[in-house]
Amino acid sequence: MSAPSARHRPSGLAFALGSALAFGGSGVFARPLLDAGMDSLHVTWLRVAGAALLLLPVAAAHWRVARRRPLLVLAYGVFPMAGVQALYFAAVARIPVGIALLTEFLGPVLVLLWLRVVRRTRVSPAAVVGVVLAVAGLGLLLEVWAGMRLDAIGVALALGAAAAQATFFLLGDSMGEDTDPLAVIAFGSLVATVLLGALARPWTIPWGLLADPVPLGGLHVPGWAPALWLGLVCTAVAYFAGVSAIRRLSPQVAGAVAYLEVVTAIVLAWVLLGEALTPVQILGAAVIVTGAFIAQTAVPGAPAPPSDVRRADATASP
Repeated sequence: MSAPSARHRPSGLAFALGSALAFGGSGVFARPLLDAGMDSLHVTWLRVAGAALLLLPVAAAHWRVARRRPLLVLAYGVFPMAGVQALYFAAVARIPVGIALLTEFLGPVLVLLWLRVVRRTRVSPAAVVGVVLAVAGLGLLLEVWAGMRLDAIGVALALGAAAAQATFFLLGDSMGEDTDPLAVIAFGSLVATVLLGALARPWTIPWGLLADPVPLGGLHVPGWAPALWLGLVCTAVAYFAGVSAIRRLSPQVAGAVAYLEVVTAIVLAWVLLGEALTPVQILGAAVIVTGAFIAQTAVPGAPAPPSDVRRADATASP
């Protein structure tokens, strides 16, 4: 199947919207566990391990994917699965959810810098405008003129999450038509579980907290409920929908729709956690989203491989 025929805008937009809504709740549902005393690495491990357990049958059914595309599976587990989640949750433990997510969404800006500096690809004037706006918006969001009121380590962790997030779009577009995105996510979550397990040491997790009630939006729910939501909806469903959107649209369009994740996170953080941005920070958020949106849509798409190569790859499909 040729690349153009793989693009399908209606279903792609639906997948992109679903991914944005699912991803947007991750920080909000992680916050009760963090506030209860659970370490951010423990919460991250619970998230990816829950997704790995849920997707284990998929990995078993598509075991040939790991044999054919080992580097893709490894990279997906290290960067989008383990890297983004660990750095983002570590940031959320130090700074508000909305600010952490907005900083992470500077990923498209980093994609442009990578294309320009590493691949020496020419970028459009619109891309430069997007970068300038995104950086200016970050300054407003962090209120740098007031001496950086936010935790500097938290901001640095969120920027690290932005770097890892940039790989999500690049890796998603590199999958061939013969590679099932859900299989890549399944194996990626297994890789992330093993990698983060060495750091989080799951045997030290205070498992009793999962049975204790934790506050969420004025209610008290058992700790296992947000943990289950993180693994099922915010990880398994969110990543599958995100990769499916990229394959049906493009990294640029899917990334643009993904900015609804920011709106979802800010609204949920305000309603459920009582975290509100100042007027200046709201202005900075709007400037960041505008700049990053422009930067995302200015990223040149990867050239499609010849149709005969696509057909040859398809014959190796399990």
